[in-house]
Amino acid sequence: MKRKPFGFFLFSVLFSIALFAGYALEKDGYLSVPAPRTLLLFAAAVLLTFFITAFLLRLVHHRLLQEENPAVSKATLPYFLKTYLGLVLTHLPVFLGVYPGFFVYDASDELNAVLTRTFTTHHPLLHVLTMGGTVAGVHKATGSWNAGIAVYIGLQALLILLVYAYVLTFLYQRGVRRSFRILSFFFFGVFPPVVMFTLCSAKDGLFTAFFLLLLVQLLKLLDEGEAFLHKKLDVALFVIGAAGMLFYRRNAVYAFLVFVFFFGLYAIRKFRRQPRELFRLLLLIFLPLLIYEAGNRVLIAATDADDSARQEMLTVPIMQLTRTYAEIPESFSGEEAVLLKKYLPEEALSSYKPRLSDGVKIHFRNDAYHEDPSSFLKLWFSVGKQHPVSYLNAWLLTSYGNWYPFAVINVYEGNTVFTFTYTDSSYFGYEVEAPGVRTSFLPAIDRFYRKLSIERFQQEIPVVSLLFAPAFYVWVLAFCALYVFCFGQQKKRVLFFFLPLFAYFLTLLLGPTYLLRYTLIFFAVTPLLPLVLRTASSSSHPGPSRSGRS
Repeated sequence: MKRKPFGFFLFSVLFSIALFAGYALEKDGYLSVPAPRTLLLFAAAVLLTFFITAFLLRLVHHRLLQEENPAVSKATLPYFLKTYLGLVLTHLPVFLGVYPGFFVYDASDELNAVLTRTFTTHHPLLHVLTMGGTVAGVHKATGSWNAGIAVYIGLQALLILLVYAYVLTFLYQRGVRRSFRILSFFFFGVFPPVVMFTLCSAKDGLFTAFFLLLLVQLLKLLDEGEAFLHKKLDVALFVIGAAGMLFYRRNAVYAFLVFVFFFGLYAIRKFRRQPRELFRLLLLIFLPLLIYEAGNRVLIAATDADDSARQEMLTVPIMQLTRTYAEIPESFSGEEAVLLKKYLPEEALSSYKPRLSDGVKIHFRNDAYHEDPSSFLKLWFSVGKQHPVSYLNAWLLTSYGNWYPFAVINVYEGNTVFTFTYTDSSYFGYEVEAPGVRTSFLPAIDRFYRKLSIERFQQEIPVVSLLFAPAFYVWVLAFCALYVFCFGQQKKRVLFFFLPLFAYFLTLLLGPTYLLRYTLIFFAVTPLLPLVLRTASSSSHPGPSRSGRS
């Protein structure tokens, strides 16, 4: 088939670009015109990657064709309960070791918003109210901030682990091999990047859990077709997963809209002769958006939250203008410099760090932008025409850790937080922000997670470093999508499983920096991938036009 060599070649080119561009950005802090020797090495890398990719894809294909694991028909509730209890027990020692949990990543700001009744939409209001409200409420009852933090993180962990146990039970139902299920259990139960965010107050753990719940239900939908639409529990879990994901990350809304648009077109074509089923399906994918939009409006009105901030959506233009001014200030005319400082005052321009936009965008003048957005955009476009390379470097430096698997995550280098200063690594936040205090009951575990978080040792060990690298999981996901594209008997259907993931990935390329917290979903979805590939390679599944109830 013609799509096979094309797919192999496209993957090889993109992967090689990621390696060479990422290496230059990591080493030099910018891209430049490649030397002839570099171009030759690049061509060799593309060729080598092409043959390795073709070999691995065919190996996976033949392996999957030999798989004959039937779905399990016996009751799964006992399996789910045992799995859930096992996950709780694996997390308990870590929770005691890092007690009261990882209260980090704007946790103090969100708690203060609740305490002072001063809300903005900078952080998801649902998370601010539930996290801040729980911590403040328990503190009021007990007099202990640590107790409040521990209660919230404990409740959050129990909810996240419910989803992980559900995923493992789904693998059991679908006949996935026991050895792989055991590995997946330990992946969810003890692998530090996953455990860190299960026990972290930040929104990322819950966002990942809701996204993962959606993906399980989406895989069921793609496999079962309209029969899925008559299963009330599965439909409810689809809506809960999608709506929860939307409430906990604004950029997920854009990713889900992309999915709804393309999947909606696909559904209209497939179900055009079944209007009742088409209505059910369209209602299923639009309902989470309606719930999010209505719920968010209610939360904004109830809290009188300030919704004027626009710097998050303007992160890339802000960093591009700031980098150009920092490198070539003379390229700005007197009038342009005055206009720039209208939106980005001196404290913003002097705070430029190539890999992190936080120090710059916090000083962005939203009032000036609301008053005259067109002048800002015209200035951005005018400067960009003159300095496209500076703009390219500014953009790539805040995003390359999402696609370069050997990037060392240290974007907070030099930042002083509540209990330490980042020096070698900022892989994870680790600390307990005020008013909480770390009170470890198992100091050895505490030391281990501190070492993982703010030292480089796991990021510099060959092979092992890849297992901790967010970009590695992005490329694993891309490899699996390539397999479906080249070998999938159910290609058109199953590729929709990857659509919300890759749409979300694209939003990360426009984000403020690259951190583990933004890419956790690419770790968490890994246990589902063999089942996705098996579903795609099977020609016996009935597909989305299947009829009947179950």
